Amino acid sequence: MSVPDRLMRALTSNRNWVALGVLAPIGMLVMSGLMLLDLRRDAWDRSEQTSGNLLQVVERDIARNVELIDLSLQGIVDNLRAPETSEASPRTRQLILFDRAATAKDLGVLLVIDESGEIAVDAAAWPPRKGNYADREYFRAHKARLDLGLHIGQPLVSRLTGERMLPFSRRISKPDGSFGGVALGTLKLAYFTRLFDRIGLGRDGAINLYLRNGTRIARHPYAEADIGVNIAGTPNFDRFVREGSGAFIGTSVRDGVERHYAFTQVGDLPLILNVAVGTADVEAQWRTKALGIAAIVLALCGVTIALSLLFGRELRRRAEMHAEVARLSCTDALTGLANRRRFEDAYARAGADARRTGEPMSLLMVDADHFKRINDKHGHTVGDEVLKGLAICLQAGVNRPGDLVCRIGGEEFVLLLPKTDEAGALRVADEVHAQVSRLTVGMAGIAAGAVTVSIGTASGVSRAEDLYALADAAVYEAKAAGRNRTRSAPSEISGSKGGERLRVIAA
Repeated sequence: MSVPDRLMRALTSNRNWVALGVLAPIGMLVMSGLMLLDLRRDAWDRSEQTSGNLLQVVERDIARNVELIDLSLQGIVDNLRAPETSEASPRTRQLILFDRAATAKDLGVLLVIDESGEIAVDAAAWPPRKGNYADREYFRAHKARLDLGLHIGQPLVSRLTGERMLPFSRRISKPDGSFGGVALGTLKLAYFTRLFDRIGLGRDGAINLYLRNGTRIARHPYAEADIGVNIAGTPNFDRFVREGSGAFIGTSVRDGVERHYAFTQVGDLPLILNVAVGTADVEAQWRTKALGIAAIVLALCGVTIALSLLFGRELRRRAEMHAEVARLSCTDALTGLANRRRFEDAYARAGADARRTGEPMSLLMVDADHFKRINDKHGHTVGDEVLKGLAICLQAGVNRPGDLVCRIGGEEFVLLLPKTDEAGALRVADEVHAQVSRLTVGMAGIAAGAVTVSIGTASGVSRAEDLYALADAAVYEAKAAGRNRTRSAPSEISGSKGGERLRVIAA
């Protein structure tokens, strides 16, 4: 078969169109799934970009405020070394020391603490407020180390204001290098709360600021119990310290929520900042859209597939109906045998095959004897039962699948026997007589042997188109000879002419 023919057959195949109707929606589902995955990746990309931008903005704001406090502390240390400072009056010395002091509203206290831990100079009061800070961690750290530089201490509650603050301090050294006290500045933790509260990160979002030793300085959403907690040694924090900056997905040790963490070190300070967004929040909006789109696509594809299957079922039903109609058009309604139309088609094909192969074919014309008498005596209902019984007997008389038994009208039947010679036809005729001899019709009291048939046979190759007429003539000869017997038309092999007397085969 050529390619165009195969293509045309594929295009006209109902099964192929039904398969396409099912596969096309499945393809749509796959493509929709891939598109939804792309949308999910886009949601993650946007979230990561947003987290990175927020991290950068917050980190810069914190670094700038810490820088302002550190500049104030450096100014205090530098001014203390100036000769005019030591010679000035206490009030004037306060003005000199704090001339570069930051005045931001989130600045807590700004103090000069002497080597014994007492407040020596107070930027907010004169005379200075009273207090001793020798026990503070930052005081002990500077006293122990000469090269500490800017020190960021543990979050604490101010003894002067009662507020939570983060201390920043620098060592004050005497001219001989010995410990001379601490310049202290604090930043209110409320600053971080206001800064973080302006940022919306979803239900499970969080912002954390840690000291490098793992102490939490601030968190959003704010919880008093979180401040000062040390999480050093946890997988997430160890990664913050190890990598310095970056992003990853991890589970919080605080509440067990999976989050996307974007983190960085704040400038050169021992501070680590992270912006965390719940993975469920990242995908929440995408999931809502995905569920809506998926529901619509699934519904449409489901309807399409259902309609395709229904269409296919309807096509199969119609094909079955057409096949049944075709079968009925070739079937005798009473006996279920092939009818004249089917016989004529099969007869033409068998004749062509016989001429092509050279193998003989045979016809048996069968006619019920005295059938009119049966109808007149018992009625047409009994007559129909007799015809049905004859059909069964004729079917029992043939054994090969290629043999065909037909009712061509009234009480006349034909047996078409491809690839069968005269001897084979006569054997079938004998079997038919034997089967009919056992036929009974109980409803009419017709006993075995009461119904008989006359049979005419014809066999040949080159004259296959004439076998019907020859067999018909033979059956009339059988009836004329007394019925219930077989007559055979002259054989091609014997060379008999059509006008010669027909050979008699006793029943």
